[in-house]
Amino acid sequence: MKVTVSPGTFGGTIPAIASKSCAHRLLICAALSGAPSELGCSTVSDDILATARCLEALGAGIERTDGGFSVSPIDRENLPSGPVLDCGESGSTLRFLLPVVCALGADCRLTMGGRLPRRPLSPLYEELVRHGARLSAQGVSPLRAGGRLEDPDFVIPGGVSSQFISGLLLALPIMGGGTVKVTGKTESRSYIDITCRCMTACGADVRFAEGVYAVSGGYAAPKVIAAEGDWSNAAFWLCAGAIGKNAVTVTGLDPDSAQGDRKIVDIIRKFGGNIMVTESSVTSVPAKLRGTEIDAADIPDLVPVISTLAAAAEGTTRVYDAGRLRLKESDRLAAIYNIMSTLGVNITETTDGFTIVGGEPLRGGEVSAWNDHRIAMTAAVASLLAEGSVTIDGAECAAKSYPGFFEDFRRLGGETT
Repeated sequence: MKVTVSPGTFGGTIPAIASKSCAHRLLICAALSGAPSELGCSTVSDDILATARCLEALGAGIERTDGGFSVSPIDRENLPSGPVLDCGESGSTLRFLLPVVCALGADCRLTMGGRLPRRPLSPLYEELVRHGARLSAQGVSPLRAGGRLEDPDFVIPGGVSSQFISGLLLALPIMGGGTVKVTGKTESRSYIDITCRCMTACGADVRFAEGVYAVSGGYAAPKVIAAEGDWSNAAFWLCAGAIGKNAVTVTGLDPDSAQGDRKIVDIIRKFGGNIMVTESSVTSVPAKLRGTEIDAADIPDLVPVISTLAAAAEGTTRVYDAGRLRLKESDRLAAIYNIMSTLGVNITETTDGFTIVGGEPLRGGEVSAWNDHRIAMTAAVASLLAEGSVTIDGAECAAKSYPGFFEDFRRLGGETT
């Protein structure tokens, strides 16, 4: 569908939605524990529902409640025969659950939509096979998985995807514990930290030293646990406050969160923005921004919305070390270039990022969301800089992580048709 957005009187206060990153991990840990539990999750998205759907296919009982999910664990001794796990377009769901099903010894099929079959599984794929898994060829949906993992000591490079490491860690309590040795530079380390925190909250003992994660103990149902507020999606509103005409406050964010995207506070300040953090809220106030340089290695999900800060900032901004964005739901670097150039931004796409010379008003126009939730939301935030309205074709893809995004855009005073 097409949604046309314009700033209106944009500004105000909005609560953070539940963290997708936390919800994925907590659902998996709860479903692998020994007793029922309640998971607080104030909002859900297509990706979270994909993980819940796959866990149900493995035999977990998962019911939506007013505040989140009620979870009854998988009976590991009586797994369903030949289950089909529909991962949708969720890379997290696929990469977390593939090691889990291999550890369970579940003969199953994992189906994938959109670009997901084309997104890389190597070297996770080869490491699973080396440890006893039987997997069908990559790049095709469904992916068939069989066999059972043996020898719970894994070695994997850290520079490809943190999700591979998280998936192996999530599987280890099923195997009675073990290790994951990470070689080379670790990308997006904060996402692994989220995994470790969620596993610890659900009874597993996870320790890290000298490049090795050691896991002992199994999962124990936490009875009641909650996903914290999501910094990744809050970043869109905080950037909107920095580039718009009125302040924006997001409540329900933990300033001490393991989520790496809380770095949006430091990034906005690096641009010269005015942002205030308390124990219960974060407020971003309009400011005169200036160009800067951003190393995106540890904050890939923030790169799309950072482009709106760069477009508003006077001078030149260079974003680099973001080459992995070419393998997301879309080629995000190409998508950012397409949106920004269409709206009149002076942008140059590079192999691993982009350069923007900003500070000039944007023009309105029609852009594609590229079937990518973060691109759709970035286009909406960019409309705050435009002299005309912005029409987003395919805007419904925002539901992948934030189904209520455009409703919240209106709550903050923006206009949509």
